[in-house]
Amino acid sequence: MAEVKLIALDMDGTLLNRQEEVSNYTKQVIAQALEKGVHVVLSTGRSFKTCYPYAEDLSLSSYLVTCNGGEIWTMEKELLEQHLLDASAMEKMWYMGEELGLDPWMISTENIYRGNCPADFKQQKWLKFGCDSHDKDKLDQLVKDLSYMEGLELTNSLPMNVEVNPKGVSKASALRKVCQKLNITMDNVMAVGDSLNDIKMIQEAGVGVAMGNAQEAIKNVANHVTDTNENDGVAKAIERFVIQ
Repeated sequence: MAEVKLIALDMDGTLLNRQEEVSNYTKQVIAQALEKGVHVVLSTGRSFKTCYPYAEDLSLSSYLVTCNGGEIWTMEKELLEQHLLDASAMEKMWYMGEELGLDPWMISTENIYRGNCPADFKQQKWLKFGCDSHDKDKLDQLVKDLSYMEGLELTNSLPMNVEVNPKGVSKASALRKVCQKLNITMDNVMAVGDSLNDIKMIQEAGVGVAMGNAQEAIKNVANHVTDTNENDGVAKAIERFVIQ
């Protein structure tokens, strides 16, 4: 196994507990990894605005992968890369979700929309579309309908949602670019996650770790299954593979 030089962490269901907090124990272990010179990168479906405060609180100094790889940022708030969805496609997907009785939401470069949409979709730069529902049949129907649209990358961040990015955009593709900037390879990465938007980075990383609460598909491709997000699974994985 190659030396771990970068730890890529999903947030919801992984780094964060149900209260959307990072436990003190996990904070201490991440601090130990940073002291060893290991890069820690939040690799999340969240927007930059909703993940940056966590990175700041953890004293991270490397990069941020946001919106499932739709953007790459530095901790100095410099945007390095951005992948946008077409406005007309966003409008079409929004109304598809509403017609199916789902709860659609959208992330633009400036705003998060849930329950309402802008009067003119073309006035926004769109990063991600999603729909939530506890009705699996309706979500399956949405996936089927979306499959007829070109240029989309479908995934999820929870079993009860569907998320859409531009084709080819993933946390893995963004992390490959971060690795290039740091002069390392994906073999030097430990990636930790729980959902389908994590699967590619877990597959490509030198050490792929699934949370104990992860979807079964993630556990099936991971090298290791750690504890749950309620029981410091991230910290335990870092201790096992990085702090020895």
